[in-house]
Amino acid sequence: MIKPLYLNDLLQLSSEDLNRAKIKFNQYNGEIAPMEVYLRNPDDVNNGWLFWRAKRRYFNVGEIAICLFQLSWNTWLLSTIKEVTRELGINNGINYEGTELESYQPYFGRVVVKYRKSHQTQVVFASNIINELEVEQILPSVFDGIDFPGYDKVRLSYSQLSTIIHRHKRDWVAALENQKAVYLITDTGSGKQYVGSAYGENGMLLQRWTNYVNDGHGGNKLLKEAVAESGIEYVAQNFQYAILENYNARVEKHIILERESWWKETLGSRAFGLNAN
Repeated sequence: MIKPLYLNDLLQLSSEDLNRAKIKFNQYNGEIAPMEVYLRNPDDVNNGWLFWRAKRRYFNVGEIAICLFQLSWNTWLLSTIKEVTRELGINNGINYEGTELESYQPYFGRVVVKYRKSHQTQVVFASNIINELEVEQILPSVFDGIDFPGYDKVRLSYSQLSTIIHRHKRDWVAALENQKAVYLITDTGSGKQYVGSAYGENGMLLQRWTNYVNDGHGGNKLLKEAVAESGIEYVAQNFQYAILENYNARVEKHIILERESWWKETLGSRAFGLNAN
């Protein structure tokens, strides 16, 4: 049986350092997952989420702050380790400043640990749980989001799609840039749906979805009205994108348009949704 590899087998924190180290577990805050925040801008997690406090004081100057954020129920990504250099005396805001410990930098964004979090508090002393943090995976490069799961399993929030587009995530780009498709946009706030298609002349799927990221509507009549009425912020919070059917580049336009029409009738997106025709 292979002996488990634990986080401190990599970090090699001394007993003295463990006694002044605390681990911050960053989870979904009711509005957005830290993974999505990290993918847009890692510093928003590594500073904003790590050093945010409401009333409770989490750190003291001179302590080591280890930042983990949740990937799935029992898996966490190590995103940074900082020494706390200053307390700002702020409630409901970023209350600390810190210096990143460069010797650990090769692990940031790459080490996935397994840990079943049963405590409610976000911050715990490292010495209490360090031997429970088992290394599940060391990524070959810095974490850049969920890997492409296959065409039949694509369902993305606006934030996830935006990250894929702006980071030009290679596996997603390769999968979408030469594909024709019938796709579904769902307004999860109202339940209304829009069925669209990418058939080459109007752009392949990657191009079509890039348009939605850029302006929220992609030039479609009722989607433009929705953006004008509620703003792009509403789209960013509520719209979801999925693939209904995908086709290679050789499939003729009329076949895709026929399938698009079939899905509009099946889902009622003309009568009750966001399709104007």
